[in-house]
Amino acid sequence: MGRRRQSVTIKHVAADAGVSLQTVSRVINNEPNVRPAMKEKVQASIDKLGYVPSIAAQRMSGSRSYLILAINDRDRTIADWQARDGRDWIDQMLLGGMLTAAERGYRMIFELVDTHSDHVERELGAALAALQPDGVIVTPPHSENPQITGLLADKGIPFARIGSKDEGPGIAMTMGDELLAGKATDHLIELGHTRIGFVSGPDEYSLAGWRVDGWREAMANAELDSDGLLEQGDFGFESGLLAARALLDRDDPPTAIIASSDQMALAALEVARERGLKVPQDLSVISFDNTPVVRFTTPALTALDQPIAATAARAVEFLIDMRKDGAPEQPVMVEGELIVRGSTARAPNRDSA
Repeated sequence: MGRRRQSVTIKHVAADAGVSLQTVSRVINNEPNVRPAMKEKVQASIDKLGYVPSIAAQRMSGSRSYLILAINDRDRTIADWQARDGRDWIDQMLLGGMLTAAERGYRMIFELVDTHSDHVERELGAALAALQPDGVIVTPPHSENPQITGLLADKGIPFARIGSKDEGPGIAMTMGDELLAGKATDHLIELGHTRIGFVSGPDEYSLAGWRVDGWREAMANAELDSDGLLEQGDFGFESGLLAARALLDRDDPPTAIIASSDQMALAALEVARERGLKVPQDLSVISFDNTPVVRFTTPALTALDQPIAATAARAVEFLIDMRKDGAPEQPVMVEGELIVRGSTARAPNRDSA
């Protein structure tokens, strides 16, 4: 009876091919200085035995770990998981990163790190020492935390900084936040809106400011005034309630609101219901994120789709290929798109009201 596939190890391949474990490892890792005939011989044994290389076997060459580490903010991630409110940043990051890593013979591991901890270096340093990753994906706000980026740079570990344009070590990557905010604003302007409110995210995220910049620029390009139309939230629902109420309490309130997160956009819908405003007849609403929940609101939310999976996939590719290709031209931008649904419509004619 033949061996079951899961029982086959690198030792079986070496024995079948009549070569050393190191030779098999070099073939698996596509290392140089392996004669074509030897490579064919080892590959034939791999195919015959149905061997699937393990991380341990790949690591035998000593040059790579075949692991990519992704880190995210601990407090915010756990809060999102506990709330069970439909946010899927982590899911999308894992979708893009894990699948791409697997296609390249790597594995991606996910770790949570406390943004505000006094022990960031010790906490992250322990993970780096245990896993010895070939590269690290750093998400906001970690991507602009000098403790974290400095530690990775000091250790010589390649890393990608999602949501960062700062000069310095690592691959700076964005999702075109200014352009997306501009797209949303232009869409509303085309529908005849001239009073377009904006609910921004917290200052600790640079991307929150970039989105404000995109909105302001689009308003200015259309010769529309944005003064008095900005409120700040923290990406959460409660802050969105406060911001939407403040905007709609203006003497000349906006006829449309762009919110920097789905949760704050949901809050805007709730405030509209409180005040008897119909969406989109009386108030148009656009959200950032495009998480699953926005398709099931009434009406379904027009949203700016952030290409989280595509960005994570690109980050993995860059980190794997840096050995031979070097770092790409930066900042790298992976632009999302505007998904138009039922929450936006032509501006109400207030003169006829």
